Amino acid sequence: PAQVNFVGKAASLYDAGYQYHGSAVVIQKYLRTGWLWNKIRVQGGAYGAFCSFSKRSGIWGYTSYRDPNLLDTLRNYDESGAYLRENPPNNDELVKSIIGAMGDIDPYQLPDEKGYTSLVRYLFKESDAELQQLRDEVLATGPEHFRKFADMLDHVRDNGLVVVAGSEAALRKANSERPDWLKITKIM
Repeated sequence: PAQVNFVGKAASLYDAGYQYHGSAVVIQKYLRTGWLWNKIRVQGGAYGAFCSFSKRSGIWGYTSYRDPNLLDTLRNYDESGAYLRENPPNNDELVKSIIGAMGDIDPYQLPDEKGYTSLVRYLFKESDAELQQLRDEVLATGPEHFRKFADMLDHVRDNGLVVVAGSEAALRKANSERPDWLKITKIM
């Protein structure tokens, strides 16, 4: 039996009317290296906490790794929108998040990685102009993008699907606090 959990929550932002903008990459970096890191990793004791967004599917997801908590982690995910509204990044945090986002978009690549990236871009019909637009949007990201994106995170809070891999005891405890909220499926 595991003493830790893997806690995930996700929803489609496109279902909420979101139109993709490169600022999402910056916001993801900001949450991942600040809010989620501090609340779930540092204070909560999880080995890792992440958020991700797929431009192709519109899915925004949160995940934690080797997490001793369950409901507290979900509360932290759910408070992310309020955090963005109340704590937009200062200039130094914004610049750091933009630099991190650019590093994710244009990482150093060895020849095999360049070939793979080229293949993926070809298969998904991603043009050089689209990639440049993404870069431009990332570089133009400001505090107003964070406040606006908070509404999308509220959509995840209200409509997200939750999946937890963890001990039966932790799941039963969560269900005792929120009756019949999680369906427990034993896989081993």
